[in-house]
Amino acid sequence: MSLGLGWKLHGDGNLSGPDDVVAPDERLGWGKTVGLGAQHVVAMFGATFVFPLIMGLNAQLAIMMSGIATIAFLLIVQGRVPSYLGTSASFVGAVVAIRAQEGATSATVTGAILVAGVVLALVGLLIHFLGSAVLHTVLPPVVTGAVVMLIGFNLAPVVANIYWPQDQWVALLVMTFVIICAVAFKGFVGRIAIFLALIFGYVLSWLFDKAFGQITAYDAGAGKITTHFRTNFQGVKDAAWFGFPPHTEIVAGKEIVGWHAPSFSMAAILLVIPAVIALIAENTGHVKAVAEMTKTDLDPVMGRAIAADGVGTVLASAVGGSPTTTYAENIGVMAATRVYSTAAYFVAAFVAILFGLSPKFGALVASTPGGVLGGITVVLYGMIGLLGAKIWKENGVDFANPINLVPVAAGIVIGIGNVTLKFSDSFSLTGIALGTIVAIAAYHLAKALAPRELRDRAAAAGVPGGTVLTVGGTETYGDSDGIDDLYQGDERR
Repeated sequence: MSLGLGWKLHGDGNLSGPDDVVAPDERLGWGKTVGLGAQHVVAMFGATFVFPLIMGLNAQLAIMMSGIATIAFLLIVQGRVPSYLGTSASFVGAVVAIRAQEGATSATVTGAILVAGVVLALVGLLIHFLGSAVLHTVLPPVVTGAVVMLIGFNLAPVVANIYWPQDQWVALLVMTFVIICAVAFKGFVGRIAIFLALIFGYVLSWLFDKAFGQITAYDAGAGKITTHFRTNFQGVKDAAWFGFPPHTEIVAGKEIVGWHAPSFSMAAILLVIPAVIALIAENTGHVKAVAEMTKTDLDPVMGRAIAADGVGTVLASAVGGSPTTTYAENIGVMAATRVYSTAAYFVAAFVAILFGLSPKFGALVASTPGGVLGGITVVLYGMIGLLGAKIWKENGVDFANPINLVPVAAGIVIGIGNVTLKFSDSFSLTGIALGTIVAIAAYHLAKALAPRELRDRAAAAGVPGGTVLTVGGTETYGDSDGIDDLYQGDERR
């Protein structure tokens, strides 16, 4: 197939047994394909609309644009890499920092994200034409892991100061539910723990309203501490069933975010560029995982996949949507079903677009209680940070070597601590941006100045040359390793 369309029917359209495998260019009967597409929607759903809420963007628009971005991705990779593009968490820290700046709006946020998407697309093109060795020389695993870690852990104050205090007991119970659901249930249920936690949190908040009445806490809708019920469905009742996401408006001095044109600020752009490194790591790991499962060499299409993710981010942010990335949750669905057909992803994309055309759905998402988000984000932000440690572990990074230890130690503390380097009254580097620059620049400086024996140790440790990034690409998919496939390759955004 030339554009990822025109699938061959797999056998008679049915699975012949538990070990039967459906290739990316094949499909089952359309009834079963639609069912599989629905599974992919459930898998991506929770995170795809939680992260826009956290970033202050419109979740209804994000869901719709995730479908459009997925279709673009599948066409660009010519159907060779079955993946869903959902909302990326890698930008959350930078978006929080942008919104802390005076005069920053959602247009400032999406403008910066759009530029990051362009950069990611260009990096993908370079990898496609020059090979990945050049990129991994500049961004070895020790540096990539550090950047991913500081992006995640930089968000800890957001949980502590914004979401958790809105309803600490609901947040605690939702957090506990996420942990239990993720580890106690094997297979698909564990994969959708975030989505199930949202439902649990909604029900719990409603029950608390009935049992204990109103709470006095910070109200994100009002922007101040008020006495209010945890749940409020009036907006859901008033919203229409069908219609485009709303346009961004200013009501009583407060921004009600919807679709909008981006605006560009150099200070904001510098804050989000480090997220590109995290997206490169994510996409690389996910493509490797898909290659393992399908027993296909996807290295020739690696650059194309990274570029396609950049294009997806550009398309989404151009209208005010959220940044995108390939989703490990959907890779887990493929591991469970052994159905790698891209037809199911096209179905999932069209379903997401339909959800995005329902204002009632958007109002329901926007009414998510703050305590529910508190319980979810405390887990998600930590998982983002620990993915950095996973990159180090899987690539055998040697922290007994000061070339690896000292530079990234400085970068991580700067990023997590939100350290600021002020150049003038109008320009400064802070937190994630400064930490990323320090980690990269200091690493290469240390490597250039270090004695030969330390450089040789760095090259010998882990992967030969220390330049090949692995994120979840070393697992054996199938039954031969005795490990449930859904617990492998579990990279989270």
